[in-house]
Amino acid sequence: MTSTAPETQRGQDAGDPLGEQPTSWQRRLRRFGHVPRPETSLRDRLDPPWTRPGRQVWSVLAIPPRVADRLVRWSAWGGPLLVALVAGLLRFWRLDQPNAVIFDETYYAKDAWALVNQGYEGSWPKDVDKLILKDPSSVPIPTDPGYVVHPPVGKWIIGFGEQLFGFTPFGWRFMVAVLGTISVLLLCRIGRRLFRSTFLGCLAGLLLAVDGLHFVMSRTALLDLIVMFFVLAAFGCLVVDRDRSRRRLADALPVDEEGVLRPDARIAETLRLGWRPWRLGAGVMLGLAFATKWNGLYVLAAFGLMTVLWDVGARRTAGAARPYMAVLRRDLVPAFFSTVPVAIVTYIVSWTGWIVTDKGYYRNWAATEGKGSSWSWLPDWLRSLWHYETQVYDFHVGLTSGHTYESNPWSWLVLGRPVSYFYEEQAGCKESSTGKCAAEVLAIGTPLLWWLACFALAYVVWRWLFRRDWRAGAIACGVAAGWVPWFFYQERTIFLFYAVVFVPFLCLAVTMLLGAIVGPAAGTGARANLGLTSKDPTGERRRTLGAIAAGVLVLLIIWNFIYFWPLYTGTSIPEDLWRDRMWLDTWV
Repeated sequence: MTSTAPETQRGQDAGDPLGEQPTSWQRRLRRFGHVPRPETSLRDRLDPPWTRPGRQVWSVLAIPPRVADRLVRWSAWGGPLLVALVAGLLRFWRLDQPNAVIFDETYYAKDAWALVNQGYEGSWPKDVDKLILKDPSSVPIPTDPGYVVHPPVGKWIIGFGEQLFGFTPFGWRFMVAVLGTISVLLLCRIGRRLFRSTFLGCLAGLLLAVDGLHFVMSRTALLDLIVMFFVLAAFGCLVVDRDRSRRRLADALPVDEEGVLRPDARIAETLRLGWRPWRLGAGVMLGLAFATKWNGLYVLAAFGLMTVLWDVGARRTAGAARPYMAVLRRDLVPAFFSTVPVAIVTYIVSWTGWIVTDKGYYRNWAATEGKGSSWSWLPDWLRSLWHYETQVYDFHVGLTSGHTYESNPWSWLVLGRPVSYFYEEQAGCKESSTGKCAAEVLAIGTPLLWWLACFALAYVVWRWLFRRDWRAGAIACGVAAGWVPWFFYQERTIFLFYAVVFVPFLCLAVTMLLGAIVGPAAGTGARANLGLTSKDPTGERRRTLGAIAAGVLVLLIIWNFIYFWPLYTGTSIPEDLWRDRMWLDTWV
């Protein structure tokens, strides 16, 4: 959003795309904020520079340049940590409330407790939740195996919190709240790297911190936020890998006698990019996502394709005449083995408890019902696991029984049908005209944020298609990977809270839109070439109005989060106020 003097020099070195004297129609267009796309040096295209606050900011605050430089360096981590601290305080405040087993916690909290204590899930008796809340120590862990339909990683994570703080609401929600907080920090850092701006990165994290769906899911022992965490971590690994591989490619290209980096087809097509540990880390993260819920498998496919296309773009930019063939020869096989096999191995390892205990559901299927199979040369545990997986798949695709809060994925972005996790009425409420108070935990995104995200996604798609902006393509890929697969299972019972997997990418999309509303800093790059210097009233007026508009939108989103706070936390409020917050009939 802002720039420094060195960046101005880079823009001038690239050349003035309109010549030194803009034509009359170009002068007229610039009154409305129009600027041409500036030419960028090859090194900046391969390894974009980071933006820094302009000197005028520090002058207004009366901060000396040396102190300002130190603050800029500190803000790279200090800003994200501060945003994450705020998010953590919100998520851990009264985390044990409501003191109840809400929604699907009735499955995952108990399965996690059995898993961390005996290595496999047990078959819990019905109506045991009240006994657990009253005295968990009096409830024995069932030794009979239970039939579960989700892989174990998410339950291991929930169970770790239970080991620390007991078989209580705080215990089974603790680790989910930790991951929800860390995901805000991750998004700040990812956004910073994506947009090359600490401010925009922190803004993306702030939007995630005040999103209602992410907030509710961070305070509930369900699996979907855990999937979101691993997906976001994998995305961050791939973005770092992209930066490092492109920097390595830029360092290998020749420099002419004037010190300008030049493309080279031979180097671009033959250079081996070497060891890429961040992409390997992405494979592990995607495997953990898949080992929490199966929808992580779709993200694995989408991100795998995305990282290969990034390699194609890098080699094309470096001068490759046949970038697809170069990637096919040099990058495709390493990319595949860094992600797919790694994810599969991670998935299988996650079942270790089920494998070694020899007591899990279907654990001995190969030695009983599956005996004599043509695949008997494989280990019994592997054949039993494969049989288990096929049974679980049949369950998922056949889950068509209706539910009060089910919703179609077409309605998710507009929050058509949120999910009520907990609802309780109290009689004798004098503040209400009906004499009742209501306490509810409603899994719904912050409405103004999500509705703005609809426009932001349209902008992102436009920018990707017509401006070839890789950042927009990456954001669109993240949203599509978490959203589009559900359209193939519309007959299945599905819920809005599944959308939490792509909420961070919605926040990135909104951040990108807000950055465009503010506009680029005056006095840099093409604006300087057009005469729009920092002293130009038109450029400054455009940026000031844009900053005011973007600031108002952010403040409205924060206000909207505060307004819906009682519905996110189960706070008891008069029924009149509760109904005031039911903006759509489908929310009731």
